[in-house]
Amino acid sequence: MDASTPDVDRRWLQHYDTNVPQHLDYPRIPLYRLLDDSAARTPSASCASFFGKRYTYRSLKEASDYFAAALQAQGVKAGDRVALLLPNSPQFIIAYYGILKAGAVIVPLNPLYTERELTFHLSDSGAETVVTIPMFLEKVAGLVPQTPVKRVIYARLADFLPFPMGLASGLKERGEIKAGKAAPLVNMTDLLKQPLPAGWQPQPVDPEAMAVLIYSGGTTGVAKGIMLSHVALVSNAHQLQSWVNLDAEGRMLAVLPLFHGFGMSVTMNAVFLAGAETVLMPRFQAKAVLEAVQKFKPTFFVGVPTMFVAFSNVPDVDKYDLHSVKGIFVGAAPLTKGIKDEFEARAGARLIEGYGLTEAVTAIMANPYKGLQKLGSIGLPFPDVDCKIVSLDGTTDMPPGETGEIVLRSPTTMLGYFNRPDDTTETLKDGWLFTGDIGHMDEDGYFYITDRKKELIIVGGFNVFPREIDELIYQHPKVKEGICVGIPDERKGERIKVFIVLKEGETATVDEFKTYFRERLVAYKVPSEVEFRSELPKSMIGKILRRQLREEEISKQSSGDSHQ
Repeated sequence: MDASTPDVDRRWLQHYDTNVPQHLDYPRIPLYRLLDDSAARTPSASCASFFGKRYTYRSLKEASDYFAAALQAQGVKAGDRVALLLPNSPQFIIAYYGILKAGAVIVPLNPLYTERELTFHLSDSGAETVVTIPMFLEKVAGLVPQTPVKRVIYARLADFLPFPMGLASGLKERGEIKAGKAAPLVNMTDLLKQPLPAGWQPQPVDPEAMAVLIYSGGTTGVAKGIMLSHVALVSNAHQLQSWVNLDAEGRMLAVLPLFHGFGMSVTMNAVFLAGAETVLMPRFQAKAVLEAVQKFKPTFFVGVPTMFVAFSNVPDVDKYDLHSVKGIFVGAAPLTKGIKDEFEARAGARLIEGYGLTEAVTAIMANPYKGLQKLGSIGLPFPDVDCKIVSLDGTTDMPPGETGEIVLRSPTTMLGYFNRPDDTTETLKDGWLFTGDIGHMDEDGYFYITDRKKELIIVGGFNVFPREIDELIYQHPKVKEGICVGIPDERKGERIKVFIVLKEGETATVDEFKTYFRERLVAYKVPSEVEFRSELPKSMIGKILRRQLREEEISKQSSGDSHQ
């Protein structure tokens, strides 16, 4: 496969909305210019709101300048990695763009990571500076002796709220400030008060250089650091902004975490490129989100299917006025017809199912905002994204309708995996990014995902795609949510187990579900085990963690607590 071949079948272009260009011009600028350029155009426009308190583009641009200069004064140099352990908040925005202006690299991390996970991420990235909130100070302090961390900056959410902390639903700010014993500890608010050095300017950076070092979720093994350049992040912001024609009048609800590529690119970078406003919510609570939509009237937001299931379970859900919302990007998991139809009817908005992966920043294709949407499809590639299906051995391009691995090339493609050249070579080949996702393209150029290549279950030599079983689980009228996993089996290589959460008030038996599967699947695909649970483990963005469930089962086997 030669990356220079011009004959990629771009039949999807004919289905673009009329206002979406087939090609975009991507400025070669540092990522922080998305904030600074909008601040220059509309300094008094609202950039972000936090529990009703609005922050202008000028105020956040200037605060990021002050933070950058303060980082430099603290000893942060160009190319250094700075870890962010922050919830969605004005401080996240200030720190994010401030780190870039200091010439450093952002390492966005999930604040809820365990000490083991944080130790790995801080050590692997080489981050010497951590920005966090008081709640996580003790956890961070305990890691200082075994990681490269030299300094800790803490940001009090209360300093940016319009009211006393106790009134913020779902927020707590606790944690004793003892970390200074292990590493220098500085209050972010104090740093923002320090005078800017005369003539200070952001550190010059090469737009092709790494801006963000973001870690994969580790769903296919040890988490890998994904190196994203300024250009890649700027390009993705342009693609996203153009897909829904987001303009300065737009308002984006940011409830997905900004430390995740999906939240970072869609609800922050693309928004600031457009000069729009982002409405920051530090955590997902279904009722609080519905209240925020009614109160702050966002025009767009980004979600995952489990969020919409949660909305439907909120008492008196229909009393909330959601009609300000025009469109919702949905990703991370398949969207069922029931979920889509119910929420679109309730809000009058279009759910825009799409697809992305952190190796290409985030979303790189989606169903049209206004045009033909196909349920079950991940949509059409964004402008300047080439996509095709290749055979699972990577040697042959597959025609429409044939299944294979989805490969793509895009101006948003990663630089590679941090300190993992072999993994990089395996994923980036001849200019193409091999996604590891299995799927096909239809006659109209719409793409579909069948499964993850590395999640394929092999039962007695037969390939089983988990997605097929998962979809069958959700078709059962008693099921609220569920998932299947492949677990090691001495005779068959692997066997299939399903985990099911029933809808409230429903009861069912294992035999009932086994009969249900037997009636609908060939014998080798029928799950051999069914387990009912009250809840399933999920990531911060609401994605059910298949790998965690598989690891639990393997652990049970090794301890002898297993049955067949």
